[in-house]
Amino acid sequence: MKKLHSKTAIDSGKSASINQHPAFEFVRRHAIDSLNIVVEEYRHRKTGAPHFHLAADSDENVFLVGLRTVPTDSTGVAHILEHTVLCGSERYPVRDPFFMMIRRSLNTFMNAFTSSDWTAYPFASQNRKDFFNLMDVYLDAVFFSRLHELDFAQEGHRVEFEQPDNPQSPLVFKGVVFNEMKGAMSSPTSTLWQTLTEHLFPTTTYHYNSGGDPAHIPDLSYEQLKEFYRVHYHPSNAVFMTYGNISAFEHQQQFEDKALSRFEPLERQISVGDEVRLQQPIAIEERYVLEGEEASGDKTHIVLGWLLGHSIDLEEALKTQLLSGVLLDDGASPLRHALETTKLGSAPSPLCGVEESNREISFMCGVEGSKPANAEAVERLVLDVLHDVVRNGIAQERVESVLHQIELSQREISGDGYPYGLQLILEALPAAIHRGDPIAALNLDPVLESLRQQIQDPQFIKDLVKTRLLDNPHRVRLTLKPDSKLAQERIRDEVERLKNLKNGLDRQQKARIVQLANNLKHRQEQEDDPDVLPRVTIEDVPAELRVVSGDELTIGAFPAQYFEQGTNGLVYQQLVIDMPSLPEELTPLLPIYTEVLPEVGVGNRSYLETQAWQSSVSGGIGTQLSLRGEYDDIQSGKGYFVLGSRALLRNQAPFFDLLRETYTNARFDERDRIREIVAQMRARREQSVTGMGHQLAMGAATSGMSPVARLQFQLKGLAGIQHLKKLDDGLDDTVNLEQLCDSLMRIHRMMSAAPLQFLLVAESDPRRQVIADMNGCWSQPGNDSSGFSGLKFVPVEEKVNQAWITSTQVNFCSRAYRAVGSDHADAPALSVLGGYLRNGFLHRVIREQGGAYGGGAGFDADNAAFRFYSYRDPRLEGTLNDFEASIDWLLSARHEWRQVEEAILGVISGIDKPGSPAGEAKKAFFGNLHGRTPERRRRFREQVLAVTLEDLQRVGEKYLKSANASTAVITAQSNQSVTDKLLLDVCHL
Repeated sequence: MKKLHSKTAIDSGKSASINQHPAFEFVRRHAIDSLNIVVEEYRHRKTGAPHFHLAADSDENVFLVGLRTVPTDSTGVAHILEHTVLCGSERYPVRDPFFMMIRRSLNTFMNAFTSSDWTAYPFASQNRKDFFNLMDVYLDAVFFSRLHELDFAQEGHRVEFEQPDNPQSPLVFKGVVFNEMKGAMSSPTSTLWQTLTEHLFPTTTYHYNSGGDPAHIPDLSYEQLKEFYRVHYHPSNAVFMTYGNISAFEHQQQFEDKALSRFEPLERQISVGDEVRLQQPIAIEERYVLEGEEASGDKTHIVLGWLLGHSIDLEEALKTQLLSGVLLDDGASPLRHALETTKLGSAPSPLCGVEESNREISFMCGVEGSKPANAEAVERLVLDVLHDVVRNGIAQERVESVLHQIELSQREISGDGYPYGLQLILEALPAAIHRGDPIAALNLDPVLESLRQQIQDPQFIKDLVKTRLLDNPHRVRLTLKPDSKLAQERIRDEVERLKNLKNGLDRQQKARIVQLANNLKHRQEQEDDPDVLPRVTIEDVPAELRVVSGDELTIGAFPAQYFEQGTNGLVYQQLVIDMPSLPEELTPLLPIYTEVLPEVGVGNRSYLETQAWQSSVSGGIGTQLSLRGEYDDIQSGKGYFVLGSRALLRNQAPFFDLLRETYTNARFDERDRIREIVAQMRARREQSVTGMGHQLAMGAATSGMSPVARLQFQLKGLAGIQHLKKLDDGLDDTVNLEQLCDSLMRIHRMMSAAPLQFLLVAESDPRRQVIADMNGCWSQPGNDSSGFSGLKFVPVEEKVNQAWITSTQVNFCSRAYRAVGSDHADAPALSVLGGYLRNGFLHRVIREQGGAYGGGAGFDADNAAFRFYSYRDPRLEGTLNDFEASIDWLLSARHEWRQVEEAILGVISGIDKPGSPAGEAKKAFFGNLHGRTPERRRRFREQVLAVTLEDLQRVGEKYLKSANASTAVITAQSNQSVTDKLLLDVCHL
């Protein structure tokens, strides 16, 4: 978790430079010098709403308003409200302002979140006009939402007749959140977490599923939704947080004028109380859905969970982080080592670690891939490890390494996923929600310094383990076992519920259901006036695309590039290796090699010693494959293997040695370790399907369109998961395991003989020393790559029609069309076409009418493909038909320039979205390696800005032809009749 240094503090009322709005009182400020951030706290005088402003020299400004939302059941009221709030408000009475603003904006982030006890509405933008446009819409949506009953029916739940206008047909449940949560609860990990917290928190809000349990969502009434909104969506129950170079005064002016001035204080205070503590540990056994033959295997999860102290107590939280790191960080940690090596399960549980966002902290550990009969043995294993730590302690260097990891993570400037400012805000938000001190949550120095002193006492870690875990009776052992009949049981229950509901309907009630469906359909098809909403236009787009550049140099005998970026005292290094041409039998093992390399021993060090070495000098080693089609030839491509990490500057010399030794002397003879890693990989990849099913479906649909797409499908896609499962099933045979280890060593030798270059990212001041240390590390002659043969790509042009069967309550659909590469004149229009089809047609028919959680289209230039997709979708055939219908709409409907401009803005927003300092350097470096030079990127951006409606219709007609379509879906066995009708080849995961 990221934390911030705080160097100075100025007491309330002692800063003459503060210029707050008169409606707010100034409380305090903290300067965070290491990141050039000043955290300012204000309080709204009338409602008491706090405003925390993170003042920073950043054009990417961030806004978030968070509200305490405390459910008392599992109807998903807070989650459904989060969706419905964004469906129209007092000053913006259109049915879909959130999604309309996404396409009328240059935002770098827009979303809304529902957590277990809070709901947040954040956005970010680099454009001031756009930022205040979005703030205007967000403030009105949150505090003056219309909460239309039809929006509740669309986003939450409703009943319709299977044939909407035929009361003789069966009733069905529909709703976006209803289907989203069916998809979410198809994940065993989500079920595991929800079931464990249900028993860890028997009396407080965390006992309930805040997202909504599909079995209980239909119990929520429209009146209950409105009442929850009335109580919870009030400024007195809100927290405002901002980040960037817009002043706190300007923010507060908007807060006051657009919302706060209209409110009086809320008479009640909403909060979460302390959980009633268990007097003795309990053991629970529950079921989860797993269909097919695999349900009969070792698929049980066994997890222990403890309830600890308050998360708003910074010292308590950091001690828990330290305790978790010492026990679980990596293979050298005693508890993780025991969970990785035990025969009681195939891998450590995905829940291993701490959860600090709730009012009280949870600590969890356990295994997956087990049997129900192993529950007591797993519990004994965990407790034995803890007793051993209390008796014998932990090596001092190990404890110091964990503190080092905490320091490293707090100093790193991230921002390649969420904007950096939003990450800081989300780090501080739980403390603000629970009326703690969010500034203290960003100020670790005093507590870290205290911990550095406390860990000198050998008894310190022993006492933490004893008091927080062994002597803590609030412990739950959960055994979550698969049940192949549970899915059908739930379907039967739902069908029976709907049948009973229908039997109780009179003619008038049936007519109302038909009328509701008609009214909703009419509302979904209506065209709102978009000019009600504020907007930016192409004229507001910055003229230039900023691309960072590096300096070319030589390290030893190897080429390198050094990027000077503001990394806050960190240095990043990546070894970039040309992918060799591998024998056919070795290519499928590349994902295994990529995963195993940083997890095995190096030289004379065992993997346990190597893990300890990594954590003492670096942020842990990462590996990846960088595969992309050629810029001007999609049937060719380039591939690189990347090995890298980051470190504090004081550790740069040993950090460089670590990477060199890993590259040159990794060993693949620790067979038991490699067996464990493969089992863990399998568990993670299987669990990923219900979370990233749309990406996997798109990968399958495009797998016949280019050799790079085919290779990615075989390595990272559904075929890769299938291969991994088959490989893992055979590794209990020692001969197969030995062959795997030998094959990994062969790959490593070929990688070690391939051309090598370096990427270095650090600040300007340490440049001389960084280069000197690198040259000292790589002073030996380079490898001989004169006979090197690079990765070969065989052209691929095949249609794909596949249905992948797995255990899921929802579907993921994709259809793909062969298109062109990045260099083609049609590429800019194709990139705009994706957003155009989504905005104008697909969002309405797939999400609003079809009930899927998401759906859209996009251009994949790297693989010369145009792809449609849906996510957590209750439909199959209907969605595929909608993909085709969107093309007809493009070619035949009446269109406006405004819609084209909105799609262009979406593409430009993605192109211009900033990353972290290190991330920007990596993006530029690898872009150049793959032919995406700054000149080409800028030219492409200019061409996007020039796209016309005629261009979109021309490329749609040219490329999106049914005869050229490939289809891939991920679905359940129960849909076989549909997949047969669609003539899809069935593949089993």
